[in-house]
Amino acid sequence: MLRLNVGMKSSEDGGTGTLGIGALAARFGLATHVLRHWETMGLLHPGRDAGGRRRYGADDLTRVATILVLKEAGLGLNTIRSLSASTGRTARHGILRPAAEELRSRIAAAQASLELIEGGLNCSYEDVTRCPNYRRLIAERVGPRSPAGEPVKPTH
Repeated sequence: MLRLNVGMKSSEDGGTGTLGIGALAARFGLATHVLRHWETMGLLHPGRDAGGRRRYGADDLTRVATILVLKEAGLGLNTIRSLSASTGRTARHGILRPAAEELRSRIAAAQASLELIEGGLNCSYEDVTRCPNYRRLIAERVGPRSPAGEPVKPTH
């Protein structure tokens, strides 16, 4: 069995160099049911002791940290599972490219939201609807208008 050199107390590892599910969950601030769910999804593969209890070694610690980092990057568990199953660069790119595009889209939306909010903060008018920045953003959203004031339908 793997020995952990990560400063575990003997009360955590029972002298085996591994962690139980409660200790691993506490180490990362997770509920134990999260680790069980990740196991059912095939993301974790803990060993078992003689009593059938899950035992997590150094590789499992790394795997949990990896899952958390990827989740923080916005990847879902299914995507993380696909990444862990892929071995080639082409497969990895195929999995990550859509995630990157989605993230770019969310960043653009957040930037637009920040621009609107900062425009409202920097507006010297009492009525924010009179601010040039506000009017520009609304005009962009409304789009061009016909002479009769009707929205112009795009032609393709």
